Amino acid sequence: MDAEWAMTGLIMVPLAAAIVVYVTATRFVAAWGVAVAMLQTGLTFSLTRSILQSGPVQVPLGGWEAPLGIPLYADGISALMLIMTTLVGVTSTCYAAAYFSSLQRDPRRSSSQPSIQTFWPLWLILWSALNALFLSADVFNLYVTLELITISAVALIGLAGKAQALVAAIRYLFAALMGSLFYLLGVALLYSTYGTVSWHLLAETVQPDVLTWCAASLMIIGLLLKTALFPLHFWLPAAHANAPAPVSGLLSGLVLKASFFVILRLWFYVFHPVMPASAGWMLSVLGSAAILWGSIQAIRQQRVKLMIAYSTVAQVGYLFLVFGLACEPMGMLAWRGAAYLAFAHASAKAAAFMVAGSLMYMVGSDHLDRWEGIGRREPKLIFTLALAGVSLMGLPPSAGFIAKWLLLNAAIGHGRWEVAAVIVLGGLLAAVYVFRIIGVSLSSAVPMPEVAPVPRMMRWAPLVLAMAVIVGGIVTTEPIRLLEIGAPPIAAREVAP
Repeated sequence: MDAEWAMTGLIMVPLAAAIVVYVTATRFVAAWGVAVAMLQTGLTFSLTRSILQSGPVQVPLGGWEAPLGIPLYADGISALMLIMTTLVGVTSTCYAAAYFSSLQRDPRRSSSQPSIQTFWPLWLILWSALNALFLSADVFNLYVTLELITISAVALIGLAGKAQALVAAIRYLFAALMGSLFYLLGVALLYSTYGTVSWHLLAETVQPDVLTWCAASLMIIGLLLKTALFPLHFWLPAAHANAPAPVSGLLSGLVLKASFFVILRLWFYVFHPVMPASAGWMLSVLGSAAILWGSIQAIRQQRVKLMIAYSTVAQVGYLFLVFGLACEPMGMLAWRGAAYLAFAHASAKAAAFMVAGSLMYMVGSDHLDRWEGIGRREPKLIFTLALAGVSLMGLPPSAGFIAKWLLLNAAIGHGRWEVAAVIVLGGLLAAVYVFRIIGVSLSSAVPMPEVAPVPRMMRWAPLVLAMAVIVGGIVTTEPIRLLEIGAPPIAAREVAP
């Protein structure tokens, strides 16, 4: 019963709060956001405890089982994604409360004020949709939640109000709608063939025929477009770089993980019998290309938010290495590594975007040449960026190191030295752009600039996230054990060292 209430509350609490905030337009919108964040924390850990104690949890809403009803389902990877969403969501909520409150008090920034009331209902709807996606047990509800995520994310990007942000939002909307069309066509094919949209029932009945393969291909391609895997990443850099400061971290940390999570569900839980190993290696090749291309583009940028956005293109590439490596005898290592990397990247990248937003607030620009010496004025923010960079580079002690070490061992364990080389080279390239930002910020060639003061919470929120990434590299037993609960058959039958 506790798990049932927790699963329902994770979806309904932020959705109800979004309606209240939108209808009342109360002055205390930030307080509503913080209250929801606290409730979500309790519900997430209650559900996680139930999963650790009793295994996967399935709840038929209204008492109706599939295929007639709408069931909710949570296993280990669902719990890890919910923990990730809660961690990034709570810190982003606190950061946004401080950010928008400072805008209201500063008459020089009055042009940004119209977005304040709109941000909170959109963010709460996005949070509800993310939780619903991680708990969905049928492929059509996955489509519905993906659309809610897309609509909320597009509106949040456009809150910046500038021409660049609006163009980026429209481009993202068109790309996401195209991905949704492909996905929905695949769902229609599955339903017409098997008469159900429950992914549990589909996993038991799918046959390796042409229609099933076409449905799987359509759905995966649509989701690749939403996840911005190279070369389908054309919409991502501008969208993430031009969104408001509290939004960029949400987009990179959470929104991309939603569509990646759906790919994991479909690939390993539903379509494994029909997906050839060559298809998995194709995704791994694209992932490797994303690591190299995204890293090189990040190094070339002069705007810090664009640099971090292209870094996201690279880090997403690591996630897709699992589809080639999980087909091999070291599949359990690859599964653990990809899932843990999703958590590590979400926290580290959200922290990095928050730091960039805070420093932009101080100097009014994210051009790197405007940041000379700013680290001597705000050493805590640069320290936070360095901690996040440790995980992005894959250095110990960080969750990013653990995840990439697992992927590296999976690659070496089956003799895939080219994949291992890409993992190592990607870490070296990440070091270049991370140290470039830190080096300019700590430069002593110019006097310390006079800048606007940053609210305290805009310093502490990203630091909490960065510290969580470091703790995730030290405390690994429980997260790894969590990932083994409800692991897919291809991973579960492997015995990892």
